[in-house]
Parts: sequence; structure tokens; C-alpha cells
Amino acid sequence: MRSHTENEWSKCLTEGVLSAIGNSPLVRLKRIFVDAHFHVFAKLEATNPGGSSKDRAALSIISKAIEKGRITPGTTIVESSSGNMGIGLAQICAYLGLRFICVVDPKTTKQNLDLLKAYGAVVDMVTDCSRPGDFLQARIDRVQALLRLIPDSYWPNQYANHDNAKAYYDTMREIGNGLGRDPDYLFCATSTCGTVRGCAEYVRANQLKTKVIAVDAIGSVIFGGKVSKRLIPGHGAARRPELYAPKLAEECVHVSDLECVVGCRRLVLHEAIMAGGSSGGVISAVERFKSVISKDATVVVILPDRGERYLDTVYSDTWVKEHFGDVSHLWETTRAAA
Repeated sequence: MRSHTENEWSKCLTEGVLSAIGNSPLVRLKRIFVDAHFHVFAKLEATNPGGSSKDRAALSIISKAIEKGRITPGTTIVESSSGNMGIGLAQICAYLGLRFICVVDPKTTKQNLDLLKAYGAVVDMVTDCSRPGDFLQARIDRVQALLRLIPDSYWPNQYANHDNAKAYYDTMREIGNGLGRDPDYLFCATSTCGTVRGCAEYVRANQLKTKVIAVDAIGSVIFGGKVSKRLIPGHGAARRPELYAPKLAEECVHVSDLECVVGCRRLVLHEAIMAGGSSGGVISAVERFKSVISKDATVVVILPDRGERYLDTVYSDTWVKEHFGDVSHLWETTRAAA
């Protein structure tokens, strides 16, 4: 790859597996909200080749940095991630022949570590943090240390990079095209705020009537909560990301870890969609919000990733019992209704 001219190399961004990023399907959910007075559609971001919506952000950030000359064939990419963003970047860097160092922490799952390594990423583990259990700042500090040590290195900085948010303009455009109209409500999980900001800015720029509903974790500070222990990765944050902006969403619904589990279990039992933990949170948020959703409204939920990476947690009865006690009645009720 590196023997090509830089012009030929940059063209790879629209070829091969990278050309499959985006244009995820939009499907009707008819069984999970059977008594609802509104219509629900799900944007299945798990169909991106890296398995999540973060493929969009990773490609957007890398593409723009190459366009600006910030990344060349010899650049080392360094980013902090415990999951999907790291995997999306690892996939893109593997295709482009770029060296990628992913800074992770002990909470990163073995499956995600194995995926990063399979793509050829260098995994750099931080083990110390100033606040018990909160490794985010420690990861960022390590990224900045590596940037000082490694010549020609680049930090995508998913937490502050506006090219992260811009990636989700296409998501909103795809939703409108898929529905043939604009949705009345959009529910999306929040972490870096890339998705919610990009979608909200598209809504405002095009003067849509869509109400954007942010779904945050209990224990996250993004929308004003207090820091506490969180078990489900993929949404929430212990520090407010730079991409956050006031009045980013019409409303914010805070969901618990257990609500994420319940939402995931309902999705797979009713709709045969095995989605990740934050997707379950989005489903539970719609359930809690449904009394204020107008009659015959069109609701779209963005389901960020696939569920196979959560088989040892969200979909494990043993893990659920360990953390939440005996909640088997929730599954029995769900199965009976399915």
C-alpha cells in the first residue's frame, strides 16, 4: 500500500470493505411495541463492516485528516477506545496500511481486545486511574504521552473532532430517504455525542420537525447526571465530551444498566435482533417515553452495534444474576408475550 502515490492511496477510502460503510437498513419494529399508538423503525448500524455506527465516525475522521494532509502513508494513528471506535479505526487502518495504537483499559472486553489484535492494531493497556473505575482520563493522558513520543502521529480525538459529528449527517439523510418522510422522533444513545450532535445539526440545518431524544446512562455526566458505576459500555461518559452542546436534544432519558439488559432481551425475543447494550437502553427509553409520543407518530431508533460482543454480559443469565439478582421473571414475562 505504501508504495503507491499518496493520491492513489487516498482513493482507497472509497474502495473495498470501506465502501460498505453506511447505508444501513431501516426496519419496522412491529412486535416489540405491539400496543403502541405510534410506528417504530430501527436503523441497524450493526450491518456496517466493523459492526457498529462508529465505522462512520472513524471513516469520516480519517478521510478528512488525509484530505487536509494531516495523515500520510507513514502516519501512526493513536486513539483511546474501549470498543467500537477502536475496532472501526483498526479496520480502516488495516485497509490503508496505517499503524494503529489503541489505548484501552482493564474494562475492555477480551473479545474487543482480540478483534483489535486481529486487525493488526497495537493494544496499549492503561492500568492506573485517578478516580476508581474511571479510566477515560487515564487513556487520554496516555494518548497524549504517545503523541509526544511518536513522530508523525495523529490523534483522531473522537470526543472533540467535529468530523465525528458530521459523519451522522448521512445517517439522518438515509433515514429520511428510507421512510420517504422525516421522522417525528429520533432516539439515539450518547457517548462522545457524535451521533446525537450530527443528527441534531442535520435536523436544524434542514428545518425538520424531528424531535431528537438523547438516551444517556444513569451514572453518566453528559446531560447533568452524577458519576456512578456503570456496567454497560457504549453509552454514557464520566466526563462531558467537547462535542456536547447545550440544547443538543429536545429531551434526555437516563436509563439504568438493567433497563439496557431488558431492552436487549426484548429485542432479540420479539424482533430477532441481537443488538448491543446501548441499543437495549434506547428501546427502554422509548418504552418510558411512549406516553408523550403523539398518536400515529413515526419514531426511529438508532441501534448502534451488534450483540455478539455482549454474549458474556447482557445475554448471559449468569452475569445478569450476578449483578442484578434473580430477575428471571422479566424474561419469563417477555417470553410469554413474544
